[in-house]
Amino acid sequence: MTENHAWAEEAWNQALTKTRHNSRRIGAGFPHASQGGKYDLAEPAWWTAGFWPGMLWLFYNGSGDESLRALAEQCEAQLDEVLDGFVRLDHDIGFMWTLTSVASFKLLGSETSKLRALKAANYLAARFNLKGRYIRAWNPWYEGNENAGWAIIDCCMNMPLLFWASEITGDPRFRHIAEAHMDTVLAHFVRPDGSVYHIIRFDPVTGERVEGFGGQGYAPESAWSRGTAWAIYGLTLAYHHTGKLDYLNAAKRVAHFFLAQLPEDHVPHWDFRAPAEARIYRDSSAGACAASGLLLLAEKLGETEGEAYRGAAERILRSLYQNYGTWDDPNEEGLLLHGTSHHPEGRNIDVPLIYGDFFYVEGLARLKGKGPFYWE
Repeated sequence: MTENHAWAEEAWNQALTKTRHNSRRIGAGFPHASQGGKYDLAEPAWWTAGFWPGMLWLFYNGSGDESLRALAEQCEAQLDEVLDGFVRLDHDIGFMWTLTSVASFKLLGSETSKLRALKAANYLAARFNLKGRYIRAWNPWYEGNENAGWAIIDCCMNMPLLFWASEITGDPRFRHIAEAHMDTVLAHFVRPDGSVYHIIRFDPVTGERVEGFGGQGYAPESAWSRGTAWAIYGLTLAYHHTGKLDYLNAAKRVAHFFLAQLPEDHVPHWDFRAPAEARIYRDSSAGACAASGLLLLAEKLGETEGEAYRGAAERILRSLYQNYGTWDDPNEEGLLLHGTSHHPEGRNIDVPLIYGDFFYVEGLARLKGKGPFYWE
């Protein structure tokens, strides 16, 4: 790491120190959002269950701290009840088992973890709608909840589990499904200006596109910043796994849109197109996710073209460290302040979020060159 990146080494060490401290209370739990300085602990079936163990794996890989490894393994084992219970599984299978079982397999070569991840990949592949060429989002969680035709931009980040499964088994079926879903993202989610829809509803029988929804964004035609970050990272990962230039070019288009909307401190508001009175809240998790994706994009583009993206990612991460970090507050478990989870529903607004913490730490690990990274 160069002298210019001394701040990143300092940021890494402070995040590691805080995570070690947090681990004494959180243990092998599943933190989601910080309330009053303490992370609430969600059930293992919640979609964010992979981010705490994923962050522990990052720190284990960077520090060799066996206590963090042990907690990550305990979290992974607890997810067996979700995997074998089946009924709570949805599109976020990729988030959950990429950051636990794939991570364990990549770092330790665990055969048990490999089998867990392959089982999860099979369940994820089974959610593919052949007519619409998309991975179906969510399940009917209550009577009358009809979402069989829904697909969401977040699912870009679940496709690496399928790419990994093809690589590890030599079976291209998983990759075919992942590519088909990402082709649908190109066709229906990414607008010409690089902004993206959160939710697209298809007719689940015919596969025809019906409409776009705002979802966690302000409105159907707005630009939810975390969804934009999912697209930057997910499209870049799809290019990484396939070499298809359409994915790379779309990732660049979305990145240009994202970066053009950033305020002076380089950390996005929760929705780029919300009216001024509704746009007051930031989403540090969107900034952190985009930064890690931009670093991978820069790597794929090479030194000359990639430098602009790398510089942007570093500015985001440095601002998160200097302006959003909690290093001077021992009473706050979250690493980053000012995350926005679900503004339209009024849930977890202006609080630390575990996925923001994860992508922040992953971004720092990318700056340090400390892989492997589980999505790849």
